[in-house]
Amino acid sequence: MSPEGPDGGVDIIAHRDELGFEPPIIKVQVKSTEGEVGDPEASALYGKVGPNEHGLLVTLGTFTAQARNFERNKSNLRLIDGEALVNLVLAHYEKFDVSYKGLLPLRRVYVPVPQGSDDD
Repeated sequence: MSPEGPDGGVDIIAHRDELGFEPPIIKVQVKSTEGEVGDPEASALYGKVGPNEHGLLVTLGTFTAQARNFERNKSNLRLIDGEALVNLVLAHYEKFDVSYKGLLPLRRVYVPVPQGSDDD
């Protein structure tokens, strides 16, 4: 948790090159709440996104239907909720840099399914 600062609601500015000139430029806002994030937050971030930029709003919780409707009308806005975030981490974990794996140590575990169960 960090107090609102001079970033104007943008927590991360991501780009391909070290100087930040090469598109796409992605402005990211992160909400650590486990509750619902609504249209006001999505609209506020989108207001900071320029014509050749993209917005990404990430939360550990969920998004309201109004926020999802707002996203559907914006081709350069993406909302990632807690479930999608976990799925992305699991799907791409093997490609993480070692330093990030140290911050989020995971290991693959296989659980055998008993014979005769419905999961065969």
